[in-house]
Amino acid sequence: MYLGVSTLNIDAKGRLAIPAKYREALAESCASRLAVTINPSKTNRCLWLYPENEWLDVARKLTALPAADRKAQAYRRLILGHASEQELDAQGRIRISPELREFAGLEKRIMLLGQGNKFEIWDVDSMQGSRERWIDDVESPELEGSDQFNELSL
Repeated sequence: MYLGVSTLNIDAKGRLAIPAKYREALAESCASRLAVTINPSKTNRCLWLYPENEWLDVARKLTALPAADRKAQAYRRLILGHASEQELDAQGRIRISPELREFAGLEKRIMLLGQGNKFEIWDVDSMQGSRERWIDDVESPELEGSDQFNELSL
């Protein structure tokens, strides 16, 4: 499981170094092969970084959706169409394309946020503002959780 938050820098070539604490797990689970794509949410402008084994499962699910379904088409265009397959280099880095960096508003300082089966890549300032919104969402009596969530004991 990929957990925690790490503050990192992107270099002038768009490379970011994956923290050492994740590299061994990525080497074991996916031979250090990853996929980075956009999060198709207007309110959460970040990138998703998947280990290859998880990514292949996501890609299969998306391609299995009905071809004529407009929402399925949009998801495929956003998630699959913007995906970039990567492999960690000898220094444990991946390169984020200019298009993906622009989409997520990534500047020099970023945050890598573990989400269990994947990571999110955020611009530091965007994530800090979003984190306040997430806290508001957690405390909001108007937002309902799913039945599965409501049965969760934390």
